Amino acid sequence: MPRHEESGSEGGAGNGHESPYRAPETGSAHEPNAAAHDRHAEGVREATRDATGTPAPRRPLDGEPARRSPYPPAAGPSDWFTPPSAPAAAPEPAPGGHAFTDRHSAAHEPPSREEPAELRLDDTAPHGFPPIPAADAPPHKPPAAPHKPSAPPYEPPATATAAPYGVQGFLSPAQEAAPPPLPATQRLEVPHPADAPGKAAPPAPPKRKSTLQAAPKPPRPAKQREPYLDNVKFLLIALVVMGHSLVPTLDAGSARSAYLFIYSFHMPLFVLISGYLSRNFWNSNAKTNKLVDTFLIPYLIVEIGYAALRYALGSKWSLTIIDPAWLNWYLLALLLWRLSTPVWRRMKQPLLVAVAIYLLSGFSEISGDFSFDRFFGLLPFFVLGLMIKPEHFELLNRLWVKIVAAVTLAAAAVVAIIIAPHVKLAPIYFKDSYHDLHLSWWMGLGLRAALLVAALAMSFSVLALVPRRQTWYTDLGTRTLYAYLLHGVPVMIAKEMGWLSLPWLYGPLGAIAIMTICFTLAIVLCLPGTRTLFKWIIEPRLTWLYRRPAKPATATRGQKAQPGKT
Repeated sequence: MPRHEESGSEGGAGNGHESPYRAPETGSAHEPNAAAHDRHAEGVREATRDATGTPAPRRPLDGEPARRSPYPPAAGPSDWFTPPSAPAAAPEPAPGGHAFTDRHSAAHEPPSREEPAELRLDDTAPHGFPPIPAADAPPHKPPAAPHKPSAPPYEPPATATAAPYGVQGFLSPAQEAAPPPLPATQRLEVPHPADAPGKAAPPAPPKRKSTLQAAPKPPRPAKQREPYLDNVKFLLIALVVMGHSLVPTLDAGSARSAYLFIYSFHMPLFVLISGYLSRNFWNSNAKTNKLVDTFLIPYLIVEIGYAALRYALGSKWSLTIIDPAWLNWYLLALLLWRLSTPVWRRMKQPLLVAVAIYLLSGFSEISGDFSFDRFFGLLPFFVLGLMIKPEHFELLNRLWVKIVAAVTLAAAAVVAIIIAPHVKLAPIYFKDSYHDLHLSWWMGLGLRAALLVAALAMSFSVLALVPRRQTWYTDLGTRTLYAYLLHGVPVMIAKEMGWLSLPWLYGPLGAIAIMTICFTLAIVLCLPGTRTLFKWIIEPRLTWLYRRPAKPATATRGQKAQPGKT
């Protein structure tokens, strides 16, 4: 510990009591008086520290000019040091003083009862505060607390651990020679006896299970349905009911024109929406189960029900499971489309492949077993639905697109009215071959291509004009399957009873009346009460038929669970 030499004050002068430390006698045989006096001054400085560690102001010796350290005051307990200077003349030692041979033991001088001049309050200053010191004045320090003489300071033994750096205290030579303690990051860890080679580590104490249970996760909010698609589905199912009801009056020009207009786009658009809703069909076990719950089982029940209804109305009993009767073709075709979804999802250009299959299928006379003819005839619309994304629908929600859509539908209606009496209706069913239509191969290709373009133009026009907000028929669009499978019963009864062949129905007013009644029927069949009555037929719960999904195997400690294995 380096020693800075400075002049000290006389021990015990003016303190009212005798200092316990004495300076060495003049001419001491131990060492010069100047060095002893320096140690005495250092001890006085240590003894006159207040509780905050601030040393008392230094007073110059008699006849010595006041000196101030040229260094700026430093924070910490070492701010009272001054740079080394020439040793001052040793003053006369105080009577009765004695010398200390250990340079680390210093005499303590109690502070003077008289306040230094620079700390005295100025009565003329406002509120009794001390005046602001000049620029060259020493920094202000609070006065030292009066010191009472006590027992000699504690000197730790030489074997004690060295005090931390910066702590003011009395160190022995052994302590001063000891290196400072290492930081926490460099300390050497003492190995545990159990870690010695050849000895097994003691078993770890068993961990206590926490009695605190984790807070339950908040339930996920229910996924809201898109009102836009439900609006489209209800309008389409209403058109399906209207189209089936207009068949007995197709001899009238008004009914035939309406029938041609409706069938040009309503089933292609229905298939396109089905394809859009089948994009993530294979990502859910519940949706996969619907292949049986909502398609196969309802198909069998409805097929048997329509055979019994025809027999009750006077027709012969006929039941062909592989050849769907009337409107049941859509269930089998949708089943096949959804089974083929993974194949279309893996192709780079699925739409081009689907269009090519659609055009080439007209060369073959495909039978109606399992709805294969409709499967190939409407395949491009389903594949296009798989490729559509939600942002594509937003492209149709523009003013100029809506104007073009309205013009397109108006032009299509005019064309249907003009050509309806002169064209056959078979091509709009999207199932007959070129041979069945009595067309050459190039005319057949041109006709199918024109029907594809017209159906897409009218379908996107309808999608652009359908409202996207919540409407009064939005909820009805969530139960369109009930209207599709059940509307055939009243329509078939009305056909067999002749209610749709009344003379006044052959005209524009008759066509409007039929479509109005069918629109009302579609509303009734989409009500929640209808679902409650026929849910056991349309959506049976067959949970007993399926296996429960296997739970993933829990990985053992120290091993990772292998993906794909359960």
